[in-house]
Amino acid sequence: MLEVVSALSKWAIPVFLVVVLLAGTIRGVRVFEAFVEGAEQGFGMAVKIIPYLVAMIVAINIFRASGAMDIFVGAIGPLLTCFGAPPEILPHALMRPLSGGAALGIATELIEEHGPDSFIGLLVSTAQGSSDTTFYVLTLYFGAVGIRKYRYAVASGLTADLTTLLASILVVTAIFK
Repeated sequence: MLEVVSALSKWAIPVFLVVVLLAGTIRGVRVFEAFVEGAEQGFGMAVKIIPYLVAMIVAINIFRASGAMDIFVGAIGPLLTCFGAPPEILPHALMRPLSGGAALGIATELIEEHGPDSFIGLLVSTAQGSSDTTFYVLTLYFGAVGIRKYRYAVASGLTADLTTLLASILVVTAIFK
């Protein structure tokens, strides 16, 4: 069974691409021209969102380099302990809404330090997989379409991030402790 799944996964994307090309050709779509037009629009969109991404990256680096994250972790750590979670995961919980790459780096460090099967390793893995990068999503998607007033999007996203963190703590504690 594993060999069948492996073979299917190797051929799924090439077969899909051939099917799309054949369907486009049968329908009379100028496939290459449509591809080039889409690539041109994608490039224009990428150029449009670069300032938003640069601003977000600079803000994240300032937050970490200034020591603000360490101060925040020190202040909030005891509260997290009340929920049964080790304070070591707090840097990950703070970085996850900001940057997926930074959060993954912190998760990797925690897993290397404590082990993948440790409570911290399981908890940070669950939190990494169950939340999203709220500010990255807002920056990318809202910036791409020119939305300047986020209204309730930030509060909703951060509430979802907090909910996934608490749910991760509850689930991992219930299953693995």
